[in-house]
Amino acid sequence: MYKEEWNSSQIMTERYYEFHHTYNHVPPVVDFHQHSFYEIFFFLSGDVNYIIEGRSYKLRPGDILLTSSSDIHRPDIRPGKPYERIVIWLANDFFDHLRDFYDEDFTACFTDAALKDYRLIRPDGQHITQLRQLCSQISRPKHGKEPGNRALASAYLIQLLVYISRAYYDAPKSIKDDITENEKVNRLLAYLNQNLTEELSLDALAEKFYVSKYHLSRQFKQFTGLSLYQYIMKKRLIVARDLLRGGSSVMDSCMQCGFNDYSNFLKAFKREFGQTPSAFMKLR
Repeated sequence: MYKEEWNSSQIMTERYYEFHHTYNHVPPVVDFHQHSFYEIFFFLSGDVNYIIEGRSYKLRPGDILLTSSSDIHRPDIRPGKPYERIVIWLANDFFDHLRDFYDEDFTACFTDAALKDYRLIRPDGQHITQLRQLCSQISRPKHGKEPGNRALASAYLIQLLVYISRAYYDAPKSIKDDITENEKVNRLLAYLNQNLTEELSLDALAEKFYVSKYHLSRQFKQFTGLSLYQYIMKKRLIVARDLLRGGSSVMDSCMQCGFNDYSNFLKAFKREFGQTPSAFMKLR
């Protein structure tokens, strides 16, 4: 299977989907990030804890993670083992096309995983072999020049989505043993995501959750990898990005996602997404 260099940009350049099989002898440093698309992460080798929205998943070869466009995540990669994975990025347009053609919602498992805050799939050995074969079948025509290669790769990708969807709903409960989480932090994350436009000061949150602000701050950073301020900013910016994509004006997006200062919003948006809100709107 074709392997490529890791690209730190994390930006999708093709319209419908991208398939990446990457391998690193030296673990790359990956910052917390989120995408404007869906991601399937198929772990093949390495020593990795993957942090998604306050939960840390201790990965085994063959594990699959599903992330949606609002999930803040990063891999914590330890040295000593080669780090190999297959990453598939899927645009909303791709799922819309499948829904129109097949009358099937292939985003259902992503949506369910986000609602349950539980994004790990651990297929058995037989299914891992089948998934790897499908990935090879996607990769070969994608990098070939024969007629119909793109259609063939897309057909294999749809088959992969069917397998992953079935594996998600058949996942055994025992794999939760490899997840590190904190119930109080989970409740705080749920509250933040439901109240992003409200005043979310550390003092107010500490009072609401009956804990000292210093303890709350330490625990939040320990389990999410981000400070409370960093997390709230990233989530508000994700909301703003989605509002812009839906046709809202820059000013309305600023106000509706909880920013009180327009100038700070513009700076924060460009820092997070690499372009101004106006430039983003032109590309949507």
